Amino acid sequence: MVRPFTRGEALALGLTARQLQGREFRQLFPRVWVWTGLAMSELDWIVAADLSMPDHAHLSHATRLHRLGLDVGPRRPLHFTAVGDLHRTHDDIFLHRAVVLPPPDEHGVTPTAAFIGLASTARVLDLVVAGDWLLHHGHMTLPGLRELARHHDWRPGAAAAAAVTTHLDGRSRSPKESESRAVVRFAGLPDPVVNARLDDDPAGPIGDLWWPRWRTVLEYEGRQHIGDVGQFNTDIARYAWMRRHDVAYLQVTHEMLRHPRALATAVHQLLRTRGYPGLAPVFGDHWDSLFQPSRRPTSRRHPHSVGGR
Repeated sequence: MVRPFTRGEALALGLTARQLQGREFRQLFPRVWVWTGLAMSELDWIVAADLSMPDHAHLSHATRLHRLGLDVGPRRPLHFTAVGDLHRTHDDIFLHRAVVLPPPDEHGVTPTAAFIGLASTARVLDLVVAGDWLLHHGHMTLPGLRELARHHDWRPGAAAAAAVTTHLDGRSRSPKESESRAVVRFAGLPDPVVNARLDDDPAGPIGDLWWPRWRTVLEYEGRQHIGDVGQFNTDIARYAWMRRHDVAYLQVTHEMLRHPRALATAVHQLLRTRGYPGLAPVFGDHWDSLFQPSRRPTSRRHPHSVGGR
């Protein structure tokens, strides 16, 4: 097989227990093997862990979001949630035990429930990135998130997830755009319009983060802008349009995002050249909170709630 498989699947295909112990296969988790020639992807590891767990254990927290294709939060341990006193131990698996299961779907808990789980430990910045991505791809809605957080307000992460909704915007088309917007907002700079067509001109480009009052755009330049000739030519035409129409722009790279204070300062300086009268970025408690887990406690405790592994 070109994916991880269970002992039962192997026996059904005619393999013997002796063959599974040979050099052609290796065991990944209890009851789960893989052909030694398979280069394991992250999805393969998630599938393998899922196969090793009983049916009533559901992918949850960051692992459920990784299965969707969102790279946020640590990849290990792999997270599952189950109702009851289930004892399964493995160094790479963390089992959350609960009295009430978060809403499930065919792949684990729902993305909205997984987001609430993620909010129990993740930085606010990661929650903005994850929340934007889930909204943009239709995996979650803001009303649905608020409703689930309200009804499950005793769950760790519920209060933090509800609080971060004011910072989410499903119009953001990439995690780095979301990260850039969060840096701008938490530095106390004015909120930009997200992915809007400049000047409402049908022939104009779409700006990642657009301040129409000061005719300023922040554009994130990802790696796809380097190796794709078509994208490169599109970028040239887009920036030429901006220069013709008196639009100032700042091109942001991954390296610049590694220094968020310097980025916020550069945005402020550019806005000032366009007439923005506001103060310089403020790097105080509000700014620091972006890079920390939310400190918000749960509203109440479920009367029969239990702990982790």
